[in-house]
Amino acid sequence: MVEFQLPKLATRVRFPSLAPFLCGTRSLKKVLMAVVLLMGGALSGCAPVIYDPGEYYGYKPQGIYHTVEKDQTLWQIAQAYQVGLDEIVRVNQIANVANIKVGQKILIPRAQQPLNIPVQDIDPDRLKFAWPVEGEVVGFFNGKRAYFNKGIKIQAPGRSSVRAARSGKVVLADYLTGYGQVVIVDHQDGFMTVYARTANRTVKLNDHISKGDKLAEIADAAGKAFLYFEVRKDGIADNPLYYLPK
Repeated sequence: MVEFQLPKLATRVRFPSLAPFLCGTRSLKKVLMAVVLLMGGALSGCAPVIYDPGEYYGYKPQGIYHTVEKDQTLWQIAQAYQVGLDEIVRVNQIANVANIKVGQKILIPRAQQPLNIPVQDIDPDRLKFAWPVEGEVVGFFNGKRAYFNKGIKIQAPGRSSVRAARSGKVVLADYLTGYGQVVIVDHQDGFMTVYARTANRTVKLNDHISKGDKLAEIADAAGKAFLYFEVRKDGIADNPLYYLPK
């Protein structure tokens, strides 16, 4: 289990450098004089310089903290505050975006006040993705590599039903070399989902489908069968685990 950690509130004190006193000499007397001067300055009311937590970590944590509620995803939170998902992940140093927890506090850069985002008021077809198949994730997203690293591999028995992650329109239902039978669904809001290594398609080009509709089945394989699944935002592959529920 990955535990989320807020940025550390450092209280490190920055004192004046000893270098002017030590440069070019190893005199114990001068070292002692330097220590006395430092202590005397601090004790006589000379204010030390305190590291700002944002300065220490290389950014200014200006914004507010959003408390995660049940069934909320990082993508829903980012959409509500109109802040980039990647920026939220980076600023909060989130190691596992699929494992945020209820009660966890997420820093939202530049936000002025917390927003109430009731899950029941969110259109699930517009803001929520569903898992396309039940199984174990055995291959993970790596945007710097080609082929099957632009999405995730979900291992499941051959002929398991593959279902639409969201509502949309089928814009490709065909065979692609290296990917087998592929279905691509355009969700008509800048997002597309890709379902590869499938067989026995039940949809065709230009079909309008709803979230949860069966698209195809996982193709049988000599080894372990899996579905290859991508989420593309504005034509660029993004980590599906940003969007799928836990």
